[in-house]
Order: sequence, then structure tokens, then C-alpha cells
Amino acid sequence: MIPFARDAQCPLDGIRVIDLSRLVAGNMVSLQLADFGAEVIKIETPGRGDDLRNWRVKGISIHWKVYGRNKKSVSLDFARPAGRDLLLRLVETAHVLIENFKPGTLEKHGIGPDVLLGRNPKLILVRVSGWGQTGPFAHKPGFGSLVEAMSGFAAMNGFADRPPVLPPLALADMIAGLSGAMATLVALRAIEVGGGKGQIIDLPLFEPLFSILGPQAAIYKLTGEVPQRVGSRSNLSAPRNVYRTRDGKWVALSASMQSMAERFFRSIGKPEAIQDPRFRTHVDRVANLDAVDAMAAEAIEAKTLDENLALFEAAEVTVGPVCDIADLIDHPFITGRGVIVDLPDGEIGSVPMHAVVPRLSATPGAIRRPAPEIGEHNEELLGALGADVAALRQIGVV
Repeated sequence: MIPFARDAQCPLDGIRVIDLSRLVAGNMVSLQLADFGAEVIKIETPGRGDDLRNWRVKGISIHWKVYGRNKKSVSLDFARPAGRDLLLRLVETAHVLIENFKPGTLEKHGIGPDVLLGRNPKLILVRVSGWGQTGPFAHKPGFGSLVEAMSGFAAMNGFADRPPVLPPLALADMIAGLSGAMATLVALRAIEVGGGKGQIIDLPLFEPLFSILGPQAAIYKLTGEVPQRVGSRSNLSAPRNVYRTRDGKWVALSASMQSMAERFFRSIGKPEAIQDPRFRTHVDRVANLDAVDAMAAEAIEAKTLDENLALFEAAEVTVGPVCDIADLIDHPFITGRGVIVDLPDGEIGSVPMHAVVPRLSATPGAIRRPAPEIGEHNEELLGALGADVAALRQIGVV
């Protein structure tokens, strides 16, 4: 267990972020900024909070504990005039505002971009949505699962003889969150170096995910063919798959370079395969995937996991174990790098979670506070504006 680095100096100290978002993508944007020092103020519905709090495991809001870290919470009903006024006063003090409502929702509440930028001309407004603020789908709800399906990801994922597979995590939201944090820093830099105005960041879930799927459009134009799902194989190199070991465990192998494939064949006692016309190049091996896989599977299944790892490490072949979280939690790599940090928690003792990423040598981020309770910082932040928090609480504004 490590203590919170409450007084750590971080590179985004002095940046204030107002986060109106709910669930994953917006919280992922603000988490990246918070981990590097930005003061992130979550605006939450009084009495209910961010919907991420409702993702519970054994009754515990564990997702919130992880993605709410380093943030402050203000409970505020900005649909009511008094709440809207306080929100706008907070906006005047902020550098960034994040929202993920259906396009047009802020405008309906009288706090659209014209109002927000009118109150703070240097504000960066990050607008997260499924399909973007413009275009024929702008009016549609856009959850990550729909985006993962329509983007082409699900069609690529899985096995050819089985249904397309959605990811088992909020992939589209996470990718959008990382992209949004980068875009926010770009926009802040533009103000810093150019003395410029604020701007709107149109951040759909769809486009960041589509952008990481590779040159799919170019390949389709070139070939006129839709690549079939290949499971853990690759359409570009072989061998590349997961293989079962003698003791019932699994290893992943990726021979993405010609030299790696040649080392692999030598390591399993098949040096003649290097000159075999079926296996000589990447193109040859991909054309004969079944034969390549059969050769790899036979060799790997003859040995235990540890025997395979020792053999391939000695041969400098890129093979590694397939791990689950039970394997990882105390793995020497994880503990040696400090990939997981164990933070004190008043409800369940401690919460293991990912450390701040990426790692900067001179200006690292830090975990400075745990995820807040709903409205935990009302007095600190709204009181600083002169608001009578107790009176507002009585009428349900906070």
C-alpha cells in the first residue's frame, strides 16, 4: 500500500477542468488530466452522482474508485436557475469543460457553446458524443457498443465461423478518452503560445476507434475484399497465434519479422522450413496458415509453459504467456515496474489500480486524492463563490 501524494507538484497544476460527463469516455479524458495535476471538478446530480458509481461489484462502486481518483465532486442541478448560475460562475474560473450529453442538450439548458465561450472566451469545450456534433447521426444516441459494432472493429474480431465479437470492456470510450485528453492539451497549448481563443473539441467515440483499426479503407480499395475474421491469427504474418502448452496453459507467439520466423523454426528443430517454398516469406506463410499453425502447435504442446518460455527466451523468439489478472496481480514484472498501486480506501481497506501512465522522468503525474463522495467539495468550491451551500441543499440545488 502506498499513501496518496497529496502535495506532489505536477505539470498541469493550475489547470481547472469542469467535468459534466457521465460514465466512461469523459471520465477517461478528465482522469488523464487529473493524474498530471489538473484540478478536475466533477459536476454530479445531487443524490445520484455520476452513473459510473452504479457500476458495482459486490455492492462497491469500484469503477468510480478507479476513474474518479484525483477529482473533486460538486453536486449541482444546473437545470435549475440557481444551479445554472453557479455552473457559469465556475466556468469563468476554468480552462476546460467536458460534457457528453446528446448533441443539443447543453443548448436546451441555455448553456451552449455561445454562452459558455461568452462567459469565458478562452474555455476549451470538449464535447463527447457517439457520432459527433454534426452529420446525419448527430441526433442518435451513441453508446460504445454501437460504435464498436459499426466502426468495423467487431467485424474484424473473433473467428470466421462464429459471430462478430464486441470487446469485453469499454474500448471505444477508452480510446476516445485518450484522444480527447491529447486534443485538450493541444488546444491549451494553442492558447499558451498564440494567446488565442478557446475552442470546441468535437470528440465522437466513432472516429478515434476507427482511426486505430489500420488501413482498412485503403486495403478494401486496393483489393475489393473484406478480410475475414482470423481469431488470434494475422493476415500479415505467421506464425502468430495462441497455443496450448502441455500443462494446459497458453502462450502467444508473434513472428512479425522475417528474422523472428527463422529463429522460431530453428528453435523447434525445423530449420528446413526456412527454405520451404510454403514458409519462405510472410506472404508464403500466410497463404499456408494451417500448416504453419500445425507445426507451431505440435512443438509448443510437447512442452510445459515454463519449458516453452525458457526455450524461446534462449532463442530470442517473441513468445510470452497468456495471463489473467490472477497471474498478474503479484507477477514480478508488475511488482517490479509498479504497474499496479494499492491505495488506501476507507470502505474496503485498499484498492489496487493502475499507476499513472505514461511515465515522465522530470514531470511525472501522481495520485493525490481518492475518488470523492458525491458533493464532497461543495463547501470548498461553491462556498468560494459566496454560495450558501446549506440553503441550496435544502431546496435541492446541491
